[in-house]
Amino acid sequence: MIKPERRSFNNFMQVGLVGFTMLGFLLTSLKLPEYGLIANLISEIFWLYSTYKAWKEANQVGMFINTLIVTAILIFGIINYWL
Repeated sequence: MIKPERRSFNNFMQVGLVGFTMLGFLLTSLKLPEYGLIANLISEIFWLYSTYKAWKEANQVGMFINTLIVTAILIFGIINYWL
């Protein structure tokens, strides 16, 4: 059984993953792509944690590699819009 403090951390990570990903998509669809990129890049922190955990526990390395690629694309988008 998962310890209560570990369970609450995992719940926090899942809420952050869904919340910031949805916020990024919403901002992009409202024609604010520069802010959508920032929200999605913040969500990548949660995605990286979740997919790394899935890789180590269930050997799902493809999800982790995909997340790394999406993170690189988002960084390029932020550089393109903000710098």
